[in-house]
Amino acid sequence: MPTAAPLRKRSRLPLWLKIAFTIFLGVLIWRYWPVYGPADFLWFCDVAAILTLVALWLESPLLAGANAVGMTLPQTIWIIDFLSGGRLLGISAYMFDADIPLFVRALSTFHIWLPFLLIWMVWRLGYDRRAFALQTIICAAVLLASYLLTDPRHPPVGYPDAAVNVNRVFGPRVTQVQTWMPGWAYLVLQIVLYSLLIYLPTHLVFRRIFAPRARARAELAA
Repeated sequence: MPTAAPLRKRSRLPLWLKIAFTIFLGVLIWRYWPVYGPADFLWFCDVAAILTLVALWLESPLLAGANAVGMTLPQTIWIIDFLSGGRLLGISAYMFDADIPLFVRALSTFHIWLPFLLIWMVWRLGYDRRAFALQTIICAAVLLASYLLTDPRHPPVGYPDAAVNVNRVFGPRVTQVQTWMPGWAYLVLQIVLYSLLIYLPTHLVFRRIFAPRARARAELAA
């Protein structure tokens, strides 16, 4: 008796969302590059946007989870600062810089909705508990690249302050290098603090509230 043809794998994320996000990211890169320069794409938020595109098309619980672990708390802080007009911490102050084109600043509102998209993706795909470890590796790689490829002491001409001292790897201020400790020690301290103070608490919350990826897949197929 002939065996029934295998069922095609059911997509867990809508095609329209994948296409819409692909178009959005293409426009963002096209407009960001001439305004902020290539180094801007080392910022955690921009790296997360690119990795979100990959997670969407692959429907990867691991990559979606890692992004959500990395972005949920920092982007919540960004949103709070933005609602204060950039005066609370200054991390969103560039959104109110009239020298930056309005359309480019409008694109930057993805900081507001990206964490919610990532949380929804984790809910749909399930939470892969390896996400914490992967996000820690991504963090270390991004911070090391930012440290090696940027230098606030010699900012690129023609770009706003937001485009220098990427991820604050040289110190908490935009263009001032910290002198409290050796640069490599500050970099290592950053990696440790991100992992323990941001990623680990988020991971523990996600592990409690979201279904593991295998159960989420089974529930969707039922």
